[in-house]
Amino acid sequence: MAKSKIAKDELQQENIEHVKEKRNKIKEKPIKENIDHVKQKKYRLEKNNITKNNTDGESYKEKRKEEIDQKNDLKKKENKLNIKSILLRITLVIAILGLILSSYHIIKWLIDTERTNELIDSIKEETKVNEIDDTNSTIIIPQENKEDPYWDYIKVKLIDVNFDDLIKRNKDTVAWIKVNGTNINYPVVQTDDNTYYLNKSFDKSPNSAGWVFMDYRNDNKLTNQNTIIYAHGRVEQTMFGSLKKTLTKDWQKDKDNHIIRISTPYSNTLWQVFSVYKIDETSDYLDTSFKTDKEYEDFLKLIQDRSVYDFSTSVTKDDRIITLSTCYNRFKRVVVHAKLIKEEVK
Repeated sequence: MAKSKIAKDELQQENIEHVKEKRNKIKEKPIKENIDHVKQKKYRLEKNNITKNNTDGESYKEKRKEEIDQKNDLKKKENKLNIKSILLRITLVIAILGLILSSYHIIKWLIDTERTNELIDSIKEETKVNEIDDTNSTIIIPQENKEDPYWDYIKVKLIDVNFDDLIKRNKDTVAWIKVNGTNINYPVVQTDDNTYYLNKSFDKSPNSAGWVFMDYRNDNKLTNQNTIIYAHGRVEQTMFGSLKKTLTKDWQKDKDNHIIRISTPYSNTLWQVFSVYKIDETSDYLDTSFKTDKEYEDFLKLIQDRSVYDFSTSVTKDDRIITLSTCYNRFKRVVVHAKLIKEEVK
């Protein structure tokens, strides 16, 4: 009986423990599930956070890149604006300098022109240019062609100038030249080069107008085959500025214009124009003497064929000629040639 009771108690005890164990299992299961659920949720949250962080990082990088690009673009625009501003300032400075330089040249030109005109007036007031009749010592250069205007021109009076006062003012004075139908009526100077009087006046003062001068290679007694006289072609018609008139029909049609008169301390001479033309800058008409008659004849034909007007006269190897040369513009020259037809030795 006692054994039976013990056995019963043991059974009850086992049942109680079984029930407790079962209850514990039941309790542990939802707790475990909850723990697992929580872990999974936490994992998902962490994963989402990582993904979000990655996405936010990429967005930040893109945004940062855009900001940098915008800054770079802005910087480039600023640089372009700075360059444009610098170029504009440089252009403005150049324009201002150009204006100042142009103004300087204009003012200088006006001053030089005024001084030249004053000097011309002064010289003409002090110098008498007299027309004189032919004398027994007057030499007429023979001409065969009876229809040549030469026969009318040899009747024209010579000019005579007293050079004493002129030489006192400038010892380089060698002649006086007068060209009909132009403003050319000036003393002529000569020195040991062809550049000095390009920017020196008759009184040797600096002047862009220069003065009328004879080629340094020429004999100032006018004995060369070709005597050359130069001067600037001034816009205001001083110096050889009015020589351009020889290219006009009005000048050419008036036969009284076709003579040039020159007086020197040694002689008074009359020259008949036979060629006028405009030409690109060249030196082929600037020879003063020739080795052979053939060379001289070829030269005479060359310069006569260039003439823009037919003067109805001839020129031969026995003639002495003068050449007047001046600027038409920066690249062209106006040239006049004339032959000696009458001379009186002083």
